[in-house]
Amino acid sequence: MTSIKKDLLSGVFYTAIAKYTGILISLVIAGILARLITPEEFGIVAVVTVIITFFGIFSDFGIGPAIIQNKELRQDDLTHIFSFTIWSGTILTILFFLCSWPISFFYEQSSIVPITQLLSINLFFASANIVPNALLYKSKSFKFIALRSFGVQVIGGTIAIIAAFCGAGLYALIINPIFSSILRFIISYRKYPLQLKITWGITSMKKIFKFSAYQFMFNIINYFSRNLDKILIGKYMGMPSLGYYEKSYRLMMLPLQNITHVITPVIHPIFSDYQHDLEHLATSYEKIIRLLAFIGLPLSVFLWFSAQEITLIVFGEKWFPSVSAFQILSISVGIQIIMSTSGSIFQAANDTRSLFLCGLFSSIINVTGICTGLFFFQTLDAISWCITITFSISFLQCYLQMYHVTFRRSMIHFWKQILSPLLLSVIVFIALYTITPTIKAIPQLISLFIKGISFVIIGIIYILVTKEYNLIKLLKFKK
Repeated sequence: MTSIKKDLLSGVFYTAIAKYTGILISLVIAGILARLITPEEFGIVAVVTVIITFFGIFSDFGIGPAIIQNKELRQDDLTHIFSFTIWSGTILTILFFLCSWPISFFYEQSSIVPITQLLSINLFFASANIVPNALLYKSKSFKFIALRSFGVQVIGGTIAIIAAFCGAGLYALIINPIFSSILRFIISYRKYPLQLKITWGITSMKKIFKFSAYQFMFNIINYFSRNLDKILIGKYMGMPSLGYYEKSYRLMMLPLQNITHVITPVIHPIFSDYQHDLEHLATSYEKIIRLLAFIGLPLSVFLWFSAQEITLIVFGEKWFPSVSAFQILSISVGIQIIMSTSGSIFQAANDTRSLFLCGLFSSIINVTGICTGLFFFQTLDAISWCITITFSISFLQCYLQMYHVTFRRSMIHFWKQILSPLLLSVIVFIALYTITPTIKAIPQLISLFIKGISFVIIGIIYILVTKEYNLIKLLKFKK
C-alpha cells in the first residue's frame, strides 16, 4: 500500500502547481474586473451566487465525500448515483430558474432576473460533475485534477476579462463560473464516463446514506453560517455595501483558498484509508496542524498591518471602504486556515456526525453574531468583528469535539502544535507594529514590499533559530 507520506506529498505537489500558478492570474482578473465593474454590480452577483450555492447543496447531498469514503461501491452503484445527480440537478435547475423573479422582488433589483437564469446553467453542470469529480479524487488522480483546474481557470478568466473590456458589465462576472462548470464537467466525464439511466438509484443511494446524510445536514447549516451575512447585508444595507463587504470577505478568503485548498482536497482521499487506525490518523494530522499554524497565524498579523495596501493595490482607490472590514476579518485567517482541514478529518475518520454537530454549533453562534452586528450596530465593521469572534469560538469547539469524541485523545497534543507558531506571530506583530508608522508616507506598493520582506525574513530566522521542521520533515509520516 502506498504510504500516506508519498500520496500526500504527490497530491499537495500537483495541487500546489495548479493553485499557485493560478494565484497571479486570479489577482489580475480580480483587479481588472474591480476597476471595470461597480460595487453595486458586484453586490448583485454576490447575492445570486449565495443563493445558487444553497440550491447546489441539495443536488450534492454529501454524495462526493461519501463516494470517496465508501470502498465497496460497484460500477453499477456509481451509474445509479450519477443518474440521481443528473435528475435531481435538472429539477433544482428549473426551480432556481423560476426563483429568479421572487429573488428579484425581494431585493428590488430587476437585473437579478437574467443573472439568476443564466447561472442556472452553472447549477446543472455542477450537479452533473459530482460523481465524475469524486472518482477523480478517489483514484488520487491529483495531477489530472491540477491540470484540469489550471486550464479551466486560465481560459475562463481570459474570457471574463475580454467580456468586461467589451462592456459586458456585471455579465462579465458570471461568464467565468458558467464556462468553468461546463468545461470541468466535460473533462471529468471524459476521464470517467458514466451511463445515464431512467432511475433515481435509491438502492445505491442507501449504501452511502448514513455517511452522506450527516454531510448533507452539515452543508446546509454551514451554508447559512457562511452566507447569511451576505444575504442580510444585501437586503438591509444595500448592494453597494454588500459589494464592499464581499470584496473584503473575498480578500480574507484568498489566502485561505490558496493555502489550505492545496492540502484539503487530498486529505480525505488519502486519510480515508486509515479510518480504522485513529491513533495513526491523529498523529499524522497533528503534523499538518503545526504546518498550517506556522503559515496561518503569522499571516493573519501580516494581513492586519497590510490591509490598506493590499486592497488599494489589487482593487483600486474606489474600494477604500473595504479596507477596515478586511483588516478585521484578517484576524481570523490563521484559525480558518487550520480549521479548514477539520472537515476532511471528520470524513476520513468516518465521523460525519461530529462534523454535523460542529457545523450546527458554528451556524448558531455565527448567525447570532451576524444579526448582532447588523441589527444592533448596523455597520460593516461591527459585522466583521462579530464574525471574527464567532469564528474563534467555532475553532475551539471544533477541536474539542475532534479530540475528545473522534480521536479520544487529550487536547494537549493539539496545543503543542500551536504554541510555537503563536510565539512567531507575536514576534511578527512587534516588528510590523514598529515598522508601520515609519513607512506610512511612502507609496503603497513600496510599503507592502517592505512589510512583506520583513514578514518573510522574520519567519525564516525564527525557523532557523528554533530548528523547526521544514515541509518534508513536517510531513514525515510512518509507512
